[in-house]
Amino acid sequence: MTCYNRREKTVSCLRSLLEAESYYSEREGADIRLSFFVTDDGCTDGTDMAAKEVLSHHDVCIIKGNGQLYWAGGMRAAWNEALKERDKWQFYLLQNDDTDVLPHCFEELLYTHHYTVETYGKEGIYSGITSDRNDRNTITYGGYIYNSRFANDTHIAKPAATPQRVDETNANILLVPSTVVDKIGIFYEGYKHGGADYDYSGMAKRKGLVPMVTSRVCGLCDYDHPDIEGEAKQILCMSFKERMRYYNNPLHSPHDYLLYAFRNNPLRLPQCFVGQMLNMYLPRLYYALHGIL
Repeated sequence: MTCYNRREKTVSCLRSLLEAESYYSEREGADIRLSFFVTDDGCTDGTDMAAKEVLSHHDVCIIKGNGQLYWAGGMRAAWNEALKERDKWQFYLLQNDDTDVLPHCFEELLYTHHYTVETYGKEGIYSGITSDRNDRNTITYGGYIYNSRFANDTHIAKPAATPQRVDETNANILLVPSTVVDKIGIFYEGYKHGGADYDYSGMAKRKGLVPMVTSRVCGLCDYDHPDIEGEAKQILCMSFKERMRYYNNPLHSPHDYLLYAFRNNPLRLPQCFVGQMLNMYLPRLYYALHGIL
């Protein structure tokens, strides 16, 4: 897990993981034991101390960042620290600190692992589906299935009778067997903030492994990304200097988007590059072409 000044959300997430750990042990009659590796990327709100307090009865390692790791870098920092004791782990769980897991989360994730091995004869990576906190029927994260790979047109996987194979996975809740990490490593070093979880699905597929989502909702996480209309309203109010400053920030930079296209769908790279340049330098034309203006 990586954190930056979201103490209340981080504490809520950690408590939900502890509850799910206890629930699984009581329900399944088999203990699981979590150890925590948490990147504190320059938090100023006491997240590190709050995390240690919540996890006082568990092994916890706080990795200190400088505020410039962002999501992908913070996750790599925590994961690399965990790898120092790699012989201890059967699985790695990647968790967003704004996501609260439900009590049956581990039951569902481990079932997805066994289902994948039995159905496909090989392991995979397993993303827990999440829903909106106020509407369990609104699916927010998990995995995506291509409608058209070239157009990068996807639809989100919905809960189903059995776990589903997908093309891309989110890492809001992502379970990765240690044997998979031995084969493909961790997140690619090139990503600064976003896209590393999608890319990890591509890495898995290229090695013959199976990206999957759970059959049931495993956690609660609100979708907090603006749609294209909201983005247009924000971008078109900016001056040129403000827009350049906005896109030079790793949170909004086209770097990760273009890197993902290069590594996973290179035929789309020229189209993606032109689109990103239009969005940066000629946003009115870009949004007009998308039918927004």
